[in-house]
Amino acid sequence: MSNDGIDIRFIRDDERHAWLRALKTGFLQSSVVSEEQVAGRRVADAGARVYGAFEGERIVATYRSFAQELTVPGGGVVAADAISNVAVLPTHRRRGVLTRLMREDLAAAKERGDVVATLIAAEYAIYGRYGFGPATSVAEWSVDVPRTGLDPRWAAPECGGRVELVEPEFVRTAGPELHERVRRGQPGAVSRTQAWWDVWTGVLRVYEGERPMPAFVAYRSPAGEVEGLAAYSVDDAWSGGGQAANTLTVKWLIGTSPEAQRALWHFLCSIDWVVTVESGQRGPDDLLPRLLPDPRAARVKTLSDWLWVRLLDVERALEARTYDVEGELVLEVDDPAGLAGGRFLLAASPKGASCTRSTRGADLALDVTDLASLWLGDESVARLAALGRVREVRAGAVREADALLRTSGRPWCPDMF
Repeated sequence: MSNDGIDIRFIRDDERHAWLRALKTGFLQSSVVSEEQVAGRRVADAGARVYGAFEGERIVATYRSFAQELTVPGGGVVAADAISNVAVLPTHRRRGVLTRLMREDLAAAKERGDVVATLIAAEYAIYGRYGFGPATSVAEWSVDVPRTGLDPRWAAPECGGRVELVEPEFVRTAGPELHERVRRGQPGAVSRTQAWWDVWTGVLRVYEGERPMPAFVAYRSPAGEVEGLAAYSVDDAWSGGGQAANTLTVKWLIGTSPEAQRALWHFLCSIDWVVTVESGQRGPDDLLPRLLPDPRAARVKTLSDWLWVRLLDVERALEARTYDVEGELVLEVDDPAGLAGGRFLLAASPKGASCTRSTRGADLALDVTDLASLWLGDESVARLAALGRVREVRAGAVREADALLRTSGRPWCPDMF
């Protein structure tokens, strides 16, 4: 028990209902929790580390972390401590409760050997002080279907593949293997549990009330192999005079090939009675706008940070990814929390990389939060230097670091967790 009377510990199973109520209250949602929801979360949270901050018997803050794999440039994966369900009751904010939760969980993750911690930040200003930096972005488009220039008559893809509507059972069976292939080729993508698929296909209930089942569509290659899946919903909207005004919302869309992605987008933008397609959160360099004959039919609704990363092991993190050019950099990394700071020599080439602690003079000096933003290749070293976030110690090191760390394709995390 701390001096302020708040105790941090894992919850017991009989405290799960109270924990969910505190979580929903913290997110300004209805605090009603059903036993069905409790049972669903019990299954979905199997193996997770579910923390509660207790003031006496009352839970005043929630926090959950679980094992995750994160894909890095080149297709390698690193072990991550994924953090979610962080909420502090309004009556107990600004008292250091989240700091204590974060400190305990990150220390345990470091001890386990996790390379990074990950989260999706509800508020930008919170997590930088714990060493997290934004590492991927998302874009969201609203597509004016009549303006796209696509042929409204749906035809089979030119490559000879086919698009077909599929049932939830098919998605639950074929989805995990397809996603494994997709995420290995997408830096920033994370692993999904079987519970993720069970929730999306209606087997597992973790939300309050009825959650309408989306429609599912698959793309098969000319050889019959499933190379793409998408989930979507359509509202039932009609304008005056009986004109259809339906909006189709893409819940998620994955594909192992450009052909699969193009075919799925063409299908979704060609459904009768649909006049607007909401893309959902996509990678900022998604194919969607440019595959349309008139890309201006896709209006940008959102362009924002998404996955945040906290480095716990700089050497392993920098060695795990690939590099398109050859170079050496000595990085002076400041980490006020003491988890991942130091001076590191990165020697990299297309053949591989090594990262070791070094006594050589630094080429660049930066905070661990900014190294996290640079790690997956999305952020510009030059931009951070212009902002005063990276200090160039050796002349020319910023330009060299940009050439070494930036990637041709942008990292993207398709998931909310």
